[in-house]
Amino acid sequence: MKTKIFFKSLIIISLLFSSIAFALNLDQAKQQGLVGEKDNGYLGVVVASDDVQSLVNDINARRKTVYAKLAQKNGITVQQVEKLAAQKAYNKTSSGHYLWMNGKWIKK
Repeated sequence: MKTKIFFKSLIIISLLFSSIAFALNLDQAKQQGLVGEKDNGYLGVVVASDDVQSLVNDINARRKTVYAKLAQKNGITVQQVEKLAAQKAYNKTSSGHYLWMNGKWIKK
């Protein structure tokens, strides 16, 4: 009985660690076509899943914080920083990655 409980616990623990190991990072998500750059300076979800949405939410929150600091430092609005960031992101986006243009996702 104790060995069954031990093995069940081991399986549960290994599943928890494997989900952490498979967590996405931004580069992987872009390469897999799961996320793309939007024209508002933020990431967007191309292929929906909980992991992808969580990644996008986290990165967009960080971007918003940076944009606010840049806006304050340079005496401009956050919207101006977002627009500049979007232009820069579009220019830096690698071929084959997604961009939001004219209301739809396209590959660069």
